[in-house]
Amino acid sequence: MPSRYEPCGLNQIYSLKYGTLPIVRATGGLNDTVEQYDEATGAGTGFKFWEPSASGIYYTVGWAVSTYFDRPHHIQQMIQAAMAQNYSWEESAKAYEEAYRRAILNKMIL
Repeated sequence: MPSRYEPCGLNQIYSLKYGTLPIVRATGGLNDTVEQYDEATGAGTGFKFWEPSASGIYYTVGWAVSTYFDRPHHIQQMIQAAMAQNYSWEESAKAYEEAYRRAILNKMIL
């Protein structure tokens, strides 16, 4: 997803849910929702590139393809991790509720 700016799209979340590892530019919501692949451990949920250029995309797509062929066990591990991500409203609501509780407590302390 070669985006110069992305406040928080949904396509990468759809990709994660269905086990398609996204290749994204590390910006905005794309950076927040996709965990960079770690060659040492196989952890991650996709591949990121930082430079908004054709060469940035080219390098990262090549990296993803070589990982697919050279480390298929890492790809399977990433697919499982990607599909296990939880972006439900229930989780978001809990996070907001906790943030509001902290804000109220901080105001009471001040």
